Amino acid sequence: MAAAKKAKTARGRKQDRAKVAGNQDYEVRYESKKTEKSATAVKKAVKKVGNVRKSVEKRLTRKK
Repeated sequence: MAAAKKAKTARGRKQDRAKVAGNQDYEVRYESKKTEKSATAVKKAVKKVGNVRKSVEKRLTRKK
């Protein structure tokens, strides 16, 4: 019997996009460029509010 091919699905991709991996340089650079904040500020925001992208962006774009 031949092994069945595993179907490629998009499962998990949407969930992955909703998070910011603070230890991944490319994710930190992307968020940094998007919000015009430093990479250090992005990492601090992830540490403070968690890795949910909406929360991180809200924290970075708030007015001081």
